[in-house]
Amino acid sequence: MLMKAIELLKNDDLVGMPTETVYGIAGSIYSEVALKKIFKIKERPFFDPLIIHVSNIEEAKILVKHWPKSADVLTDKFWPGPLTLVLEKSNLVNDLITSGLSTVAIRMPNHPIALNLIKNFGSPLAAPSANKFKKTSPTTYQHVKDEFLDDVYVLDGGSCIVGLESTILYLNENENFLEVEVLRKGFIKYSEIEKILIENGFKLKSAKLENSINVPGNMKNHYMPKKPFVILTDGKGLEELKINFSTYVEMILSHSPDIAARQLYSHLRISSQGKEDIIIFKKMSWHTGELWEAILDRLLKAASEIC
Repeated sequence: MLMKAIELLKNDDLVGMPTETVYGIAGSIYSEVALKKIFKIKERPFFDPLIIHVSNIEEAKILVKHWPKSADVLTDKFWPGPLTLVLEKSNLVNDLITSGLSTVAIRMPNHPIALNLIKNFGSPLAAPSANKFKKTSPTTYQHVKDEFLDDVYVLDGGSCIVGLESTILYLNENENFLEVEVLRKGFIKYSEIEKILIENGFKLKSAKLENSINVPGNMKNHYMPKKPFVILTDGKGLEELKINFSTYVEMILSHSPDIAARQLYSHLRISSQGKEDIIIFKKMSWHTGELWEAILDRLLKAASEIC
């Protein structure tokens, strides 16, 4: 399986790759043909940048103009894992990957199949989530097969153990302070990031970016299931919906945010498969905390209506 995937990548083709977060659709960062295929098969606009996946720190360092000390601290703690760093890119990074931006997003996935694939292929891979643009992310082999049928060769790595896309963090380090900004909430909490940086002597300052850096998953509508998805906030009832429907299915997630993150995309997909007209999710007062904020961020962007 691994050798077939490597051969496909060498021939400018794409491979479905499991990670701990979601499955990605991977292509060589040095193949413009493969990069264009990613955008085409996902029906993804070129203004939406891709995340580069590496198998070691040295691969990451050559892709940026400067690798700051703060990046060493964070990668030592959180890599491999669901943390993506955004830094100024080097000339090795194709503008297709960054959508013409001066920054590049890089992470090291915490999955043996992904790491072995990148290592044995011999260079980093660009790998956005293996689903059509704005649709529900895939967390199993079957999700990817359902999305692309036989158009993409997929490595089966079981169910994703995290189930939620990586935290994306912008870094800009200078002599006096470290500018940081969470560009996408994820499984790695900002409180954890802040703690390790302060412990290592960094003075933190919000980046307050004048021009917002575009990152995956930050559009108003994203992660959307095949059926209308409605979020009811505390005290709101079905009679307040503006959508015409006669039947519905309620999507239930675990009270534990760690488990709920793993359930999220599978439950959205399963809920879409029934005969019901709409899917509802009841947002409750106890949906609090950093990880729930990341989960709710996905749910809000997947919703057709919120009331």
